[in-house]
Amino acid sequence: MDPLLEELMATDIHSSRRPIAARRARLTTLAGTAMLALGLGATGAVAAPSLSAQSFSPDFAAMAQLKSLIAKGKGKIGVLLPETTTSARYTSFDEPYLKEAFAKAGLTKDQYIITNAQGSESTQLTQAQTDISQGATVLLLDPISSGEGASVEKYAKSHGVPVIDYDRLTLGGQRAYYVSFDNVKVGKLIGQGMEQCLANWKVKSPNILVMAGAPTDNNATLFKQGYMSVLSSKFKSGAYKNAGEPAGTWDPSVARTTFEEQFTAHPHINAVVTPNDGNANAVIAYLKSLKVPPHRFPTTGQDATLTGMQNVLSGYECGSVYKPIYLEAQAAVALAVYLRAGETPPAALVNGKTMDSEAKMDVPSVLLSPIWVTPKNMAATVVKDNFVSASKLCAGKMAKDCTAAGIKS
Repeated sequence: MDPLLEELMATDIHSSRRPIAARRARLTTLAGTAMLALGLGATGAVAAPSLSAQSFSPDFAAMAQLKSLIAKGKGKIGVLLPETTTSARYTSFDEPYLKEAFAKAGLTKDQYIITNAQGSESTQLTQAQTDISQGATVLLLDPISSGEGASVEKYAKSHGVPVIDYDRLTLGGQRAYYVSFDNVKVGKLIGQGMEQCLANWKVKSPNILVMAGAPTDNNATLFKQGYMSVLSSKFKSGAYKNAGEPAGTWDPSVARTTFEEQFTAHPHINAVVTPNDGNANAVIAYLKSLKVPPHRFPTTGQDATLTGMQNVLSGYECGSVYKPIYLEAQAAVALAVYLRAGETPPAALVNGKTMDSEAKMDVPSVLLSPIWVTPKNMAATVVKDNFVSASKLCAGKMAKDCTAAGIKS
Protein backbone atom coordinates (compact mmCIF):
# COMPACT_ATOMS: atom_id res chain seq x y z
CA MET A 1 0.00 0.00 0.00
CA ASP A 2 1.12 3.56 -0.64
CA PRO A 3 2.82 4.90 2.55
CA LEU A 4 0.67 8.02 2.49
CA LEU A 5 -2.51 5.95 2.48
CA GLU A 6 -1.21 3.77 5.33
CA GLU A 7 -0.52 6.87 7.37
CA LEU A 8 -3.94 8.27 6.52
CA MET A 9 -5.70 5.08 7.67
CA ALA A 10 -3.67 4.89 10.86
CA THR A 11 -3.87 8.55 11.70
CA ASP A 12 -4.24 9.38 15.41
CA ILE A 13 -5.06 5.84 16.54
CA HIS A 14 -2.80 6.49 19.50
CA SER A 15 -3.59 10.21 19.86
CA SER A 16 -7.31 10.32 20.59
CA ARG A 17 -6.65 12.91 23.23
CA ARG A 18 -5.77 15.53 20.57
CA PRO A 19 -8.37 18.25 20.04
CA ILE A 20 -10.90 17.34 17.35
CA ALA A 21 -9.99 20.39 15.23
CA ALA A 22 -6.32 19.40 15.22
CA ARG A 23 -7.13 15.84 14.21
CA ARG A 24 -9.41 17.07 11.39
CA ALA A 25 -6.65 19.36 10.07
CA ARG A 26 -4.18 16.47 10.16
CA LEU A 27 -6.59 14.22 8.26
CA THR A 28 -7.28 16.92 5.67
CA THR A 29 -3.57 17.47 5.02
CA LEU A 30 -2.87 13.75 4.66
CA ALA A 31 -5.87 13.23 2.39
CA GLY A 32 -4.83 16.09 0.12
CA THR A 33 -1.27 14.80 -0.09
CA ALA A 34 -2.46 11.28 -0.87
CA MET A 35 -4.73 12.56 -3.64
CA LEU A 36 -1.87 14.44 -5.24
CA ALA A 37 0.30 11.34 -5.02
CA LEU A 38 -2.38 9.42 -6.89
CA GLY A 39 -2.66 12.12 -9.57
CA LEU A 40 -5.98 13.45 -8.27
CA GLY A 41 -7.03 17.06 -7.98
CA ALA A 42 -8.67 18.72 -4.99
CA THR A 43 -12.11 17.69 -6.23
CA GLY A 44 -11.06 14.09 -6.73
CA ALA A 45 -10.86 14.50 -10.51
CA VAL A 46 -7.88 13.12 -12.41
CA ALA A 47 -5.28 15.86 -12.86
CA ALA A 48 -4.55 17.07 -16.37
CA PRO A 49 -1.61 15.24 -17.96
CA SER A 50 1.63 17.17 -18.23
CA LEU A 51 3.29 16.74 -21.61
CA SER A 52 6.39 18.54 -22.81
CA ALA A 53 7.64 19.49 -26.25
CA GLN A 54 10.00 16.51 -25.96
CA SER A 55 7.26 13.97 -25.14
CA PHE A 56 6.43 13.01 -28.71
CA SER A 57 7.88 10.07 -30.63
CA PRO A 58 7.32 8.09 -33.84
CA ASP A 59 4.99 5.64 -32.07
CA PHE A 60 2.60 8.39 -30.88
CA ALA A 61 2.67 6.82 -27.39
CA ALA A 62 2.44 10.14 -25.53
CA MET A 63 -0.98 10.85 -27.01
CA ALA A 64 -2.57 8.17 -24.81
CA GLN A 65 -1.89 10.39 -21.79
CA LEU A 66 -4.51 12.82 -23.10
CA LYS A 67 -7.41 10.35 -22.95
CA SER A 68 -8.46 11.61 -19.52
CA LEU A 69 -9.21 15.01 -21.10
CA ILE A 70 -11.45 13.76 -23.92
CA ALA A 71 -14.56 13.20 -21.80
CA LYS A 72 -14.04 16.59 -20.18
CA GLY A 73 -13.93 18.39 -23.51
CA LYS A 74 -16.77 19.58 -25.68
CA GLY A 75 -17.23 20.01 -29.41
CA LYS A 76 -15.08 19.16 -32.39
CA ILE A 77 -11.56 20.14 -33.41
CA GLY A 78 -11.39 21.63 -36.89
CA VAL A 79 -8.18 21.37 -38.91
CA LEU A 80 -7.70 23.78 -41.83
CA LEU A 81 -4.88 22.78 -44.17
CA PRO A 82 -3.81 25.14 -46.98
CA GLU A 83 -3.02 23.41 -50.27
CA THR A 84 -1.46 20.54 -52.18
CA THR A 85 0.12 22.36 -55.13
CA THR A 86 3.55 23.42 -53.86
CA SER A 87 3.95 20.67 -51.26
CA ALA A 88 2.63 17.11 -51.02
CA ARG A 89 3.26 17.07 -47.28
CA TYR A 90 -0.31 17.96 -46.33
CA THR A 91 -1.89 14.89 -47.91
CA SER A 92 1.09 12.54 -47.53
CA PHE A 93 2.04 13.37 -43.95
CA ASP A 94 0.09 16.05 -42.06
CA GLU A 95 -3.39 14.63 -42.59
CA PRO A 96 -2.56 10.99 -41.78
CA TYR A 97 -0.36 11.99 -38.82
CA LEU A 98 -3.08 14.27 -37.44
CA LYS A 99 -5.63 11.48 -37.77
CA GLU A 100 -3.33 9.08 -35.92
CA ALA A 101 -2.71 11.63 -33.18
CA PHE A 102 -6.44 12.21 -32.74
CA ALA A 103 -7.10 8.48 -32.57
CA LYS A 104 -4.29 7.78 -30.08
CA ALA A 105 -5.58 10.63 -27.89
CA GLY A 106 -9.00 8.97 -27.80
CA LEU A 107 -10.97 11.17 -30.20
CA THR A 108 -13.45 9.49 -32.51
CA LYS A 109 -13.78 10.40 -36.18
CA ASP A 110 -16.89 12.46 -35.50
CA GLN A 111 -14.97 14.62 -33.01
CA TYR A 112 -12.64 16.23 -35.55
CA ILE A 113 -12.83 17.67 -39.06
CA ILE A 114 -9.91 17.93 -41.51
CA THR A 115 -10.24 20.01 -44.66
CA ASN A 116 -7.84 21.32 -47.31
CA ALA A 117 -8.50 24.62 -49.08
CA GLN A 118 -6.52 23.63 -52.21
CA GLY A 119 -4.87 27.05 -52.28
CA SER A 120 -8.07 29.10 -52.18
CA GLU A 121 -8.21 31.74 -49.47
CA SER A 122 -11.96 32.17 -49.74
CA THR A 123 -12.39 28.40 -49.44
CA GLN A 124 -10.31 28.26 -46.27
CA LEU A 125 -12.41 30.97 -44.63
CA THR A 126 -15.61 29.18 -45.67
CA GLN A 127 -14.26 25.91 -44.28
CA ALA A 128 -13.53 27.61 -40.95
CA GLN A 129 -17.05 29.03 -40.80
CA THR A 130 -18.51 25.62 -41.66
CA ASP A 131 -16.43 23.87 -38.99
CA ILE A 132 -17.68 26.29 -36.34
CA SER A 133 -21.28 25.91 -37.48
CA GLN A 134 -20.82 22.13 -37.18
CA GLY A 135 -19.67 22.40 -33.57
CA ALA A 136 -15.93 23.03 -33.68
CA THR A 137 -14.73 24.53 -30.40
CA VAL A 138 -11.04 24.68 -31.39
CA LEU A 139 -9.42 25.32 -34.78
CA LEU A 140 -5.98 24.29 -36.04
CA LEU A 141 -5.06 26.65 -38.88
CA ASP A 142 -2.24 26.50 -41.42
CA PRO A 143 -3.01 29.76 -43.21
CA ILE A 144 -2.60 30.24 -46.94
CA SER A 145 -1.64 33.84 -46.18
CA SER A 146 -1.56 36.02 -43.10
CA GLY A 147 -4.33 38.23 -44.44
CA GLU A 148 -6.68 35.30 -44.92
CA GLY A 149 -5.54 33.73 -41.66
CA ALA A 150 -6.33 36.91 -39.77
CA SER A 151 -9.86 36.85 -41.23
CA VAL A 152 -10.33 33.27 -40.03
CA GLU A 153 -9.06 34.12 -36.57
CA LYS A 154 -11.22 37.23 -36.29
CA TYR A 155 -14.30 35.19 -37.20
CA ALA A 156 -13.35 32.41 -34.78
CA LYS A 157 -12.75 34.82 -31.92
CA SER A 158 -16.15 36.44 -32.48
CA HIS A 159 -17.64 32.98 -31.96
CA GLY A 160 -15.56 32.16 -28.88
CA VAL A 161 -13.41 29.59 -30.68
CA PRO A 162 -9.65 29.59 -29.95
CA VAL A 163 -7.26 29.09 -32.88
CA ILE A 164 -3.87 27.40 -32.95
CA ASP A 165 -1.59 28.47 -35.80
CA TYR A 166 -0.15 25.28 -37.27
CA ASP A 167 3.24 25.41 -39.01
CA ARG A 168 2.84 29.01 -40.19
CA LEU A 169 2.21 32.05 -38.02
CA THR A 170 -0.62 34.37 -39.00
CA LEU A 171 0.86 37.85 -38.84
CA GLY A 172 -1.58 40.29 -37.30
CA GLY A 173 -3.73 37.38 -36.17
CA GLN A 174 -5.58 36.58 -32.95
CA ARG A 175 -4.55 33.00 -32.35
CA ALA A 176 -4.04 31.55 -28.86
CA TYR A 177 -0.95 29.45 -29.64
CA TYR A 178 1.48 28.56 -32.40
CA VAL A 179 2.96 25.14 -33.19
CA SER A 180 5.93 24.78 -35.52
CA PHE A 181 9.55 23.92 -35.75
CA ASP A 182 12.02 26.53 -34.58
CA ASN A 183 12.15 28.31 -37.91
CA VAL A 184 15.10 30.53 -37.08
CA LYS A 185 16.98 27.36 -36.19
CA VAL A 186 15.89 25.87 -39.53
CA GLY A 187 17.57 28.82 -41.23
CA LYS A 188 20.67 28.50 -39.07
CA LEU A 189 21.01 24.86 -40.10
CA ILE A 190 20.81 25.92 -43.74
CA GLY A 191 23.52 28.54 -43.20
CA GLN A 192 25.76 26.18 -41.26
CA GLY A 193 25.18 23.50 -43.89
CA MET A 194 26.33 25.89 -46.59
CA GLU A 195 29.46 26.75 -44.59
CA GLN A 196 30.36 23.09 -44.14
CA CYS A 197 29.62 22.28 -47.76
CA LEU A 198 31.81 25.08 -49.08
CA ALA A 199 34.67 23.65 -47.04
CA ASN A 200 34.00 20.00 -47.89
CA TRP A 201 33.63 20.68 -51.61
CA LYS A 202 36.62 23.03 -51.55
CA VAL A 203 34.81 25.92 -53.22
CA LYS A 204 37.27 28.75 -53.74
CA SER A 205 36.22 32.38 -53.26
CA PRO A 206 32.56 31.62 -52.47
CA ASN A 207 30.23 33.94 -54.38
CA ILE A 208 26.81 33.14 -52.97
CA LEU A 209 23.39 34.02 -54.31
CA VAL A 210 20.99 34.25 -51.36
CA MET A 211 17.47 33.17 -52.32
CA ALA A 212 14.39 33.06 -50.09
CA GLY A 213 10.81 31.86 -49.84
CA ALA A 214 7.72 33.95 -50.51
CA PRO A 215 7.71 37.29 -48.69
CA THR A 216 4.07 36.71 -47.70
CA ASP A 217 5.12 33.66 -45.63
CA ASN A 218 6.42 34.58 -42.18
CA ASN A 219 8.31 31.28 -42.05
CA ALA A 220 10.35 32.40 -45.07
CA THR A 221 11.30 35.54 -43.16
CA LEU A 222 12.41 33.48 -40.16
CA PHE A 223 14.37 31.03 -42.33
CA LYS A 224 16.27 33.89 -43.93
CA GLN A 225 16.87 35.49 -40.55
CA GLY A 226 18.47 32.23 -39.49
CA TYR A 227 20.79 31.65 -42.42
CA MET A 228 21.79 35.29 -42.65
CA SER A 229 22.74 35.21 -38.96
CA VAL A 230 25.32 32.58 -39.95
CA LEU A 231 26.49 34.03 -43.27
CA SER A 232 26.48 37.78 -42.59
CA SER A 233 29.76 37.76 -40.68
CA LYS A 234 31.44 35.95 -43.59
CA PHE A 235 30.04 38.49 -46.03
CA LYS A 236 31.25 41.36 -43.86
CA SER A 237 34.73 39.88 -43.45
CA GLY A 238 35.07 39.27 -47.18
CA ALA A 239 35.46 35.51 -46.74
CA TYR A 240 32.33 35.11 -48.83
CA LYS A 241 30.77 37.46 -51.37
CA ASN A 242 27.03 38.14 -51.34
CA ALA A 243 26.09 37.95 -55.03
CA GLY A 244 22.59 39.25 -54.39
CA GLU A 245 19.26 38.67 -52.64
CA PRO A 246 16.51 38.50 -55.27
CA ALA A 247 12.80 38.52 -54.45
CA GLY A 248 11.68 35.31 -52.83
CA THR A 249 9.21 32.68 -53.99
CA TRP A 250 8.04 29.15 -53.18
CA ASP A 251 7.27 28.45 -56.84
CA PRO A 252 10.12 26.30 -58.26
CA SER A 253 9.54 27.52 -61.83
CA VAL A 254 9.84 31.13 -60.70
CA ALA A 255 12.90 30.23 -58.62
CA ARG A 256 14.58 28.72 -61.70
CA THR A 257 13.86 31.80 -63.80
CA THR A 258 15.22 34.03 -61.05
CA PHE A 259 18.38 31.96 -60.76
CA GLU A 260 18.94 31.90 -64.52
CA GLU A 261 18.65 35.69 -64.64
CA GLN A 262 21.01 36.14 -61.72
CA PHE A 263 23.54 33.63 -63.04
CA THR A 264 23.52 35.27 -66.46
CA ALA A 265 24.09 38.68 -64.90
CA HIS A 266 26.66 37.38 -62.38
CA PRO A 267 28.46 34.39 -63.94
CA HIS A 268 30.93 34.17 -61.05
CA ILE A 269 28.20 32.87 -58.71
CA ASN A 270 29.39 29.48 -57.47
CA ALA A 271 26.93 28.69 -54.65
CA VAL A 272 23.31 29.43 -53.86
CA VAL A 273 21.29 29.37 -50.68
CA THR A 274 17.98 27.82 -51.67
CA PRO A 275 15.36 27.71 -48.88
CA ASN A 276 13.72 24.39 -49.73
CA ASP A 277 14.21 21.26 -51.83
CA GLY A 278 11.74 22.33 -54.50
CA ASN A 279 13.59 25.53 -55.29
CA ALA A 280 16.94 23.76 -54.99
CA ASN A 281 15.87 21.12 -57.51
CA ALA A 282 14.83 23.84 -59.98
CA VAL A 283 18.29 25.40 -59.71
CA ILE A 284 20.00 21.99 -59.91
CA ALA A 285 18.10 21.12 -63.09
CA TYR A 286 19.47 24.27 -64.70
CA LEU A 287 23.01 23.57 -63.45
CA LYS A 288 22.82 20.06 -64.90
CA SER A 289 21.75 21.52 -68.24
CA LEU A 290 25.03 23.46 -68.12
CA LYS A 291 26.93 20.21 -67.39
CA VAL A 292 28.00 21.35 -63.92
CA PRO A 293 29.42 18.24 -62.18
CA PRO A 294 28.48 17.11 -58.64
CA HIS A 295 30.28 18.46 -55.56
CA ARG A 296 31.10 21.66 -57.40
CA PHE A 297 28.20 24.11 -56.94
CA PRO A 298 26.57 24.00 -53.45
CA THR A 299 22.83 24.41 -52.98
CA THR A 300 20.81 23.96 -49.79
CA GLY A 301 17.36 22.67 -49.02
CA GLN A 302 14.55 22.01 -46.61
CA ASP A 303 11.70 19.48 -46.26
CA ALA A 304 13.77 16.32 -46.90
CA THR A 305 11.75 15.40 -49.99
CA LEU A 306 12.51 12.31 -52.04
CA THR A 307 14.03 14.40 -54.84
CA GLY A 308 15.88 16.50 -52.32
CA MET A 309 17.43 13.43 -50.69
CA GLN A 310 18.50 12.11 -54.10
CA ASN A 311 20.12 15.46 -54.86
CA VAL A 312 21.94 15.30 -51.52
CA LEU A 313 23.18 11.76 -52.16
CA SER A 314 24.30 12.60 -55.71
CA GLY A 315 26.31 15.65 -54.63
CA TYR A 316 24.20 18.51 -55.97
CA GLU A 317 22.59 19.59 -52.70
CA CYS A 318 24.60 20.02 -49.50
CA GLY A 319 21.83 18.85 -47.22
CA SER A 320 18.21 19.42 -46.31
CA VAL A 321 16.41 20.36 -43.11
CA TYR A 322 14.20 17.52 -41.93
CA LYS A 323 11.20 18.49 -39.85
CA PRO A 324 9.56 15.30 -38.52
CA ILE A 325 5.94 16.19 -39.17
CA TYR A 326 4.72 13.47 -36.82
CA LEU A 327 6.12 15.59 -33.96
CA GLU A 328 4.33 18.71 -35.17
CA ALA A 329 1.03 16.87 -35.63
CA GLN A 330 1.16 15.41 -32.13
CA ALA A 331 2.04 18.74 -30.53
CA ALA A 332 -0.81 20.48 -32.35
CA VAL A 333 -3.36 17.85 -31.39
CA ALA A 334 -2.16 17.89 -27.78
CA LEU A 335 -2.63 21.66 -27.59
CA ALA A 336 -6.08 21.38 -29.17
CA VAL A 337 -7.14 18.69 -26.69
CA TYR A 338 -6.09 20.85 -23.73
CA LEU A 339 -8.02 23.84 -25.10
CA ARG A 340 -11.07 21.71 -25.93
CA ALA A 341 -11.12 20.55 -22.29
CA GLY A 342 -10.76 24.10 -20.97
CA GLU A 343 -7.29 23.37 -19.60
CA THR A 344 -4.20 25.56 -19.77
CA PRO A 345 -1.46 23.67 -21.65
CA PRO A 346 1.58 22.90 -19.47
CA ALA A 347 4.57 25.24 -19.60
CA ALA A 348 6.85 22.35 -20.58
CA LEU A 349 4.78 21.93 -23.76
CA VAL A 350 4.53 25.61 -24.61
CA ASN A 351 8.30 26.00 -24.57
CA GLY A 352 8.84 29.27 -26.44
CA LYS A 353 7.53 32.48 -27.94
CA THR A 354 7.34 33.76 -31.50
CA MET A 355 7.10 37.43 -32.36
CA ASP A 356 4.14 38.52 -34.43
CA SER A 357 5.77 41.51 -36.10
CA GLU A 358 2.45 43.01 -37.20
CA ALA A 359 0.53 42.56 -33.96
CA LYS A 360 3.68 43.50 -32.00
CA MET A 361 3.25 40.66 -29.57
CA ASP A 362 4.91 37.42 -28.53
CA VAL A 363 2.81 34.36 -29.32
CA PRO A 364 3.06 31.39 -26.89
CA SER A 365 4.60 28.62 -28.99
CA VAL A 366 5.51 24.97 -29.13
CA LEU A 367 8.83 25.00 -30.98
CA LEU A 368 10.21 21.65 -32.14
CA SER A 369 13.77 20.83 -33.18
CA PRO A 370 14.67 20.33 -36.88
CA ILE A 371 17.50 18.10 -38.17
CA TRP A 372 20.09 18.79 -40.90
CA VAL A 373 20.25 15.70 -43.13
CA THR A 374 23.32 14.73 -45.15
CA PRO A 375 24.46 11.37 -46.53
CA LYS A 376 26.02 10.64 -43.12
CA ASN A 377 22.75 10.61 -41.16
CA MET A 378 20.13 10.00 -43.85
CA ALA A 379 19.70 6.31 -42.98
CA ALA A 380 19.18 7.11 -39.29
CA THR A 381 16.66 9.91 -39.87
CA VAL A 382 14.37 10.20 -42.87
CA VAL A 383 14.81 6.58 -43.97
CA LYS A 384 14.41 5.14 -40.46
CA ASP A 385 11.25 7.23 -39.95
CA ASN A 386 9.87 6.07 -43.33
CA PHE A 387 9.57 9.71 -44.30
CA VAL A 388 11.34 8.77 -47.51
CA SER A 389 10.96 5.30 -48.99
CA ALA A 390 14.33 3.57 -49.26
CA SER A 391 13.18 1.61 -52.30
CA LYS A 392 12.21 4.79 -54.15
CA LEU A 393 15.25 6.70 -52.91
CA CYS A 394 17.64 4.01 -54.11
CA ALA A 395 15.98 3.13 -57.40
CA GLY A 396 18.02 2.86 -60.59
CA LYS A 397 21.23 4.83 -60.74
CA MET A 398 20.81 5.96 -57.10
CA ALA A 399 21.62 2.47 -55.80
CA LYS A 400 25.36 3.13 -55.72
CA ASP A 401 24.95 6.39 -53.79
CA CYS A 402 22.65 4.69 -51.30
CA THR A 403 25.17 1.92 -50.71
CA ALA A 404 27.87 4.51 -50.08
CA ALA A 405 25.60 6.16 -47.50
CA GLY A 406 24.77 2.87 -45.79
CA ILE A 407 21.14 2.90 -46.93
CA LYS A 408 19.57 -0.48 -47.62
CA SER A 409 16.64 -0.51 -50.01
